[in-house]
Amino acid sequence: MKKLLTCLLAVLGLNSACGQINYENVDVNEFATLVADTNVVVLDVRTPNEYAEGHILGAVLIDQNQSDFVEKAKASLPQGKTIALYCRSGRRSANAAGKLADVGYKCVNLKGGIIAWKEAMMPVTTK
Repeated sequence: MKKLLTCLLAVLGLNSACGQINYENVDVNEFATLVADTNVVVLDVRTPNEYAEGHILGAVLIDQNQSDFVEKAKASLPQGKTIALYCRSGRRSANAAGKLADVGYKCVNLKGGIIAWKEAMMPVTTK
């Protein structure tokens, strides 16, 4: 019985550790405050076509769906700055944030993505 209990506790501990995220999720207002900081890099992880339709001013584009996403990010993003990520709805950017956090970046994901950003009447640009 003691062995069974120990095994069960070990499995539960492993599951809770695996369920933890290594980046922060924030709402539109927190994200807006964050991206106003010049020490923060804004990263759009959508496709080039999505980016061209409208993006947050100053955002860097690195398509999260590309097989070399992490390599491109490491080559162009400074390690010591916070990376503020977004995509269309928040799912791809959450995935990208996890990948970048795994290689040492401090990442913050926009919950709801650019959809939430636009719904909050926040500015976007096509330039």
